[in-house]
Amino acid sequence: MAQDTDNPCLTDGVAHEYDLVLRRVFDASPEKIWRAWMEPALLQQWFCPKPWYVTDAIIEPRPGGRMNFVMHGPDGEVMPNSGVFLEVVPHRKWTTTDAFTPDWRPAGQPFMVGTVELTPLADGRTEYVATARHWNEATMKQHEQMGFHDGWGAAADQLAELLKTF
Repeated sequence: MAQDTDNPCLTDGVAHEYDLVLRRVFDASPEKIWRAWMEPALLQQWFCPKPWYVTDAIIEPRPGGRMNFVMHGPDGEVMPNSGVFLEVVPHRKWTTTDAFTPDWRPAGQPFMVGTVELTPLADGRTEYVATARHWNEATMKQHEQMGFHDGWGAAADQLAELLKTF
């Protein structure tokens, strides 16, 4: 399933002004998708659109647990990402943000709150909705210009391929 281009700011039936949304249907169970997200060795195989890649993933799926990794670009770019889980419903939904440290202190200039929702379908596949929620229009537009749709879409394609391997 492709991105919801009719209303890219529609999640849970409610429009959110500064959301970017990617929707897909994967030929995998929610449990497999959860595993691909929560196991650092698996996340590092698909999370960035190639030729970018991820290292040093630390994933602690519980409220206040870390969601940290480093993205590396083809020209030597290094982008550390530090955040925490706000909400975790195993195999169904998780929410992370870069707005806080694990001890719930403000982490500086927040960029977004990310949510992934997994809905099992009757045919064994899973609806996957990844939402990036921003505090304002400027950061939402910055994320769009950074390549949200293409980048998150390419990563989702890589996730779909990885899901076939285990």
